[in-house]
Amino acid sequence: MTSVAAIIHRHQDEIMKGWLAEARIAASARGLSAVALEDVVPLYLSALADQFETGQVDASERRRKHVESHLSSRLRQGFDLAEILEEFVLLGQCIAKRWQSLPKHEWPSVEDIERLHMQIHVAITEVTDAFHRHMLEDEQSEKRYLRRLEEIASTALHDTERPLEERLRELLDVVKEAMSAHSADLLVYGLAEGELVSITGAVTEPHEPRQATSGEQSSFIGEIAAHEAPTPIYDASSTRLEVPDALRRSGLRSLLGVRLPPRGKLLGVMYVGVSETREFTSRELRRMESLAERVGLHLENARLFAELHHRIEALDVERAMRERFVSTLAHDLRGPLSAARLAATLLAREPTSLDDRRDLATKIDHNIDRVDRMIRDLLDANRIRAGEPLPLRLDTCDLTALAAQVAEEARVMYGDRFELELEAPVRGIWSADELHRALWNLVTNAVKYGAARAPITIAVKRHEDGARVSVHNAGRPIPIGDQTHIFNAYVRAPAADAGGRTGWGLGLTIVRGVAEAHGGRVSLTSEAASGTTFAIDLPFDSRSARSHADARAAAP
Repeated sequence: MTSVAAIIHRHQDEIMKGWLAEARIAASARGLSAVALEDVVPLYLSALADQFETGQVDASERRRKHVESHLSSRLRQGFDLAEILEEFVLLGQCIAKRWQSLPKHEWPSVEDIERLHMQIHVAITEVTDAFHRHMLEDEQSEKRYLRRLEEIASTALHDTERPLEERLRELLDVVKEAMSAHSADLLVYGLAEGELVSITGAVTEPHEPRQATSGEQSSFIGEIAAHEAPTPIYDASSTRLEVPDALRRSGLRSLLGVRLPPRGKLLGVMYVGVSETREFTSRELRRMESLAERVGLHLENARLFAELHHRIEALDVERAMRERFVSTLAHDLRGPLSAARLAATLLAREPTSLDDRRDLATKIDHNIDRVDRMIRDLLDANRIRAGEPLPLRLDTCDLTALAAQVAEEARVMYGDRFELELEAPVRGIWSADELHRALWNLVTNAVKYGAARAPITIAVKRHEDGARVSVHNAGRPIPIGDQTHIFNAYVRAPAADAGGRTGWGLGLTIVRGVAEAHGGRVSLTSEAASGTTFAIDLPFDSRSARSHADARAAAP
C-alpha cells in the first residue's frame, strides 16, 4: 500500500503532465502558454504531499499560500470562479488516475483517499471564500484607483508642456495611496543608455538591468527587472540583495517591486515601500500587479506619443531642409548656366570673331564644369546615403604631393595662409582624383568656418596601419551636438546657417564617402583651445576594400 504523499512525490511530473493536458483545453481560448498555466500548481502539490506526510502546520500554511497565489494569478488572467475550481477538481482526478495505473495492492488506503478529497474540498472552499472577499473588498477600490490613473494619463497626453517625469510622479502618488505605502518610485529604462533611472530621485544612482541568473547575487532593482512575479523584501536592512544606500537611509523596511511589463521588452521597474517589517498579503500582491499593469500601459503610451511628436518634428525639419535644398540648387545652377548661356549668345552674334573671343569659350567651359561638379556631388551624396560605395580608379598615389598641390591651389584662390606639415613621400594604392576632391572640400570648409586670417594647416603623416591626411583651422569650435551628424547629407550646422554661408551640406558627406570607399575613415576633433581638425585615415592599399565593396554591390 502506497500513501498519497509518496505517489505525489514519486509521480509529480506525470500528474502535472496530465493536469496540463486537461487544464489547457479550458484555457486555450485565452491564449495562455504552458508556463502561465503551471506557475503555482507544482508548488501546491509539493506542499500538499508534505502536509500528508508530516501534518505540519508549516506545510499547511504553504499549501494555503499557494492556493491564494494560484487564485491571484488566475484572476489577473481573466478566469472566473467556476474555471478556477474546475482546475482543483482536475488535479484531484489526475492524482487518482496515477494510483489507479498501479497494481491494486499499491493503492492508497481508503482513509488516505478520503483525506485527499477533503484537502481538495478545503482548497475549493478557500478559493471560493478568497474569491468573494476579493470581489467585495477590492473590486470597487481598485477600480477607483485605476480610474484615477486613467484620468491622469489621459490629461497628460493633451498637456505637452509638462515634462514626462512630472506626470509620472502623479501616477506614483496614486499607486502609493492605493498600496497604503510610505514611498513609491518608478525607474524608467532608456532615459539613459542601458540603465534604469529613478523618476523621483529616491534611488540616486542608475542601475543596469540584471542579466545574471536568479541564483546569483544581484541588486533589488535588478532582481525586479529579471522576474515576472512581484519581488518582495521583508527587511531591507538584512536582505542578501543589494539595496541602494538612499533606500537604506530612508527608513523603509519592507519593499515590493514589480517589472513593467511582467514579460517582454523592459520598460521600467516600479516599487513601493513601508516603514514596518512585514510580509505583503496576497491582496497587496494582486493590487500591485494590477496597478503596475496600468502604469506600464500609460508609460508605453507616453513613449509612443513622444516618439510620434519626435517623428513629426523630424519630418518638418526634413521638409524644410528639402525646400531649402531645392531653392539653393535652383539658385546655384542658375548662375553658371546663365553665364554660359550669355557667353554662347555673344559668340553666336559674332561668329567671325571667334578667335578674338576665346575668353567667352573658356567661361562657358568653366561654368559647365561647375554644373557638372554640382550634379556629381548630388549623385554621389545620394549614393552614400543609400549605403553604396563611391566608384574609384585606384593607382599608385603620392599623398604628400597631392597635399602640396591642394595647398598651392588654395593659395591662388584664398591667399597665402596655408601651411604644410609633410613627412617624406607617403605613397599608397589610392584614387588621386577622389582624395583631391575630399581634401579640397576640407580646405574650403576650413576657409568658410575657421578664423578669417588664421593659418590653415594641411598635414600628412605615416602611421603603423596606413596614412593620415588632416586639415586644421583655428576659430569657434563645432558644438558637440552638431558633431554627431555633421557628416550626414544635406546637414549643415546651425552656426553655418546663422552666419549666412551658402551651401548644400554635401561637402563633408563626400569626404566621408571617399574615406570609406578607400577602406578608411574620417574623424573630427573640435575644441576651443586647440581648434578644429578633420582627418582622413587610409590603409596603404585600398584594393582589398574596393573588392569587398564591389562584391557587396553585386550581391542581390
